[in-house]
Amino acid sequence: MVSGCLGLSIQSDEPCADVLFVLQSQSLRPYLQAVRSSLTAALCLSNFASQTAERHNVPEIEAQTSPEVLLTPLTIARNENERVLIEPSINSVRVSIKIKQADEIEHILVHKFTRFLTQRAESFFILRRKPIKGYDISFLITNFHTEEMLKHKLVDFIIQFMEEVDKEISEMKLFLNARARFVAESFLTPFD
Repeated sequence: MVSGCLGLSIQSDEPCADVLFVLQSQSLRPYLQAVRSSLTAALCLSNFASQTAERHNVPEIEAQTSPEVLLTPLTIARNENERVLIEPSINSVRVSIKIKQADEIEHILVHKFTRFLTQRAESFFILRRKPIKGYDISFLITNFHTEEMLKHKLVDFIIQFMEEVDKEISEMKLFLNARARFVAESFLTPFD
């Protein structure tokens, strides 16, 4: 039983690690719920032929040739370092995610993680190779994706992706700090 750590009482063998994770996941829920409901509303896409090229259908959010088919973009922010930009249009939605980066270690981990994913973008179908400027990773969902796949499953994928990335970055940071502590202790033992 651990008590006094952040004013909470929990049953655990490790002092403060579980408490911080529980508090973090609880504050993540409203943010993810807001993203889920906004993304569900934005995914009402329809087939729209290009107004510039005959017999072509391009994602209007990417082409941006017709301002009348672009809808108002929406930014949902958890804090100043973590936000989601949803840019809807008549036949496509671009979702850009800024992953939390509280310090330099998280900045490096996020950069490596997103680079690894974007190099394998063709396996994800909706993942863009290059994110929008100011964001770490971007998805492009077209009307063809919503016709081939279930809309709620696309939303679930993006929400689960956000949860998993948050969890993975936290776990990698904890592992990196533990490894650094072990290396420092093993380096300093001969001097005792």
